[in-house]
Amino acid sequence: MSTASTGGALKRALSYSDLVFYGLAYTAPVAPLTMAGFVWTVSGGLPVLAYLLGALCVYFTASSYAVMTSAFPSAGSVYGFASRTMGPFAGFISGWMILLDYLLVPAFTYALCAVGIETLIPHSDRATLIVLTVAVTFAVNWFGIAVTSRVSLVSVVLQLVVVAAVVGVFGYALAGGAGSGALTLAPLYQPGKFNGAHVLAATSICVMAYLGFDAVSTLAEEVRDHDTRVVGRAIMTNLAITSSIFVLTTWVLGNLMPGFAIHDPATVIYELLEAISGKGAAIALAWFLTLVVGVPNVLPMQAGVARVLFAMGRDRTLPGVLAKVHRRHGNPYVAMIVSTAVSLTIALLMRNRIDDLAIFISVGALSGFVFVHLSVLMHFGRQPGRRWWSHVAVPLCGIAAVLTILSHLSAGALTVGGGWLLAGLAYRAYRVFSTRTSRGSGSNRDAITTNP
Repeated sequence: MSTASTGGALKRALSYSDLVFYGLAYTAPVAPLTMAGFVWTVSGGLPVLAYLLGALCVYFTASSYAVMTSAFPSAGSVYGFASRTMGPFAGFISGWMILLDYLLVPAFTYALCAVGIETLIPHSDRATLIVLTVAVTFAVNWFGIAVTSRVSLVSVVLQLVVVAAVVGVFGYALAGGAGSGALTLAPLYQPGKFNGAHVLAATSICVMAYLGFDAVSTLAEEVRDHDTRVVGRAIMTNLAITSSIFVLTTWVLGNLMPGFAIHDPATVIYELLEAISGKGAAIALAWFLTLVVGVPNVLPMQAGVARVLFAMGRDRTLPGVLAKVHRRHGNPYVAMIVSTAVSLTIALLMRNRIDDLAIFISVGALSGFVFVHLSVLMHFGRQPGRRWWSHVAVPLCGIAAVLTILSHLSAGALTVGGGWLLAGLAYRAYRVFSTRTSRGSGSNRDAITTNP
């Protein structure tokens, strides 16, 4: 292998601003626009409340991520935290469950990109469009995290400009009498529309939109000068920026959508913009979301899941080949190939069931979050110098929030999560059995050799 090493070190090339923009590229400032139909429908017309509850849940988890990243900087993120504080088995389960999220999110984004292109090119084949999107994003990520971070920075800046423009157009329409005709508190709370189960189900979707902060933690081994404190700062900065953008955007959208007929949750933003500003505006937004958002948005997703696979391969909890690092570009190229192939397969299988895919995503992330909080309690909670807020109160509140949302996930999402967990346990049992068998065979061979 002239251009690769097995279990090599990842390239340290990232600064604080790189981490912030990487996280923003993962979450995507335009997420409330593309997710508007899903969140509005599931929440029963209370999208602002769903995003606020999502931000509250994620605040506790982001705080625990920030604490653990400083203590144990690892590309494996939650897998590394749980392994160091609770042992290999807990580490494997946490890493396995977060992988479900990291594999489904890119698949969901691939499918959304294809939907955007279909708006531009009617009657095009969605499967072919998904494959093209995957090929482009994989090609960019192949050249390493430094290239990915530069593309992410440009994408985020352009997204902020477009979100401001779209929100401005929608705000002008509100002032002209569209929707509720004003910025009311209706998207936050309406006694007649409030249904706790529906709002919490929508919150589980909103949590997915905030997931850039945990992806930042997977880059802890690629920070310049080994200064892992910047990872925690970047995580909290990312959450502050995204929650502000999401709440403001959904506040405007939530007041504009009453009375608007939803034909397809995946295309609501295009239909709404066309109704207000004409078909040209909807087409322009579709091009932008596809070329400037869709492709760059998948880049950090591919990078994040590859880092978790790399760390698990390095520790041999998954096949060791996943720990191979490209010597020239400094990226875990085998893990990236494997994760991209899996996400591509999921996207192709679920390309006509995107709404179901959106609901399935959060179960893996929420399960992983529980392990992050438990890691804080196990490592810091019993130490004499513990800080009661960040080391005890935050993880306990975080666990309560995550379990509440998990309990309100759909039966389909819980079935997918349970099936994934059983598959992981079966694989773990197979690895343990095969390891013991090989050791036993080695001992027998030694005995035969020494006692012919």
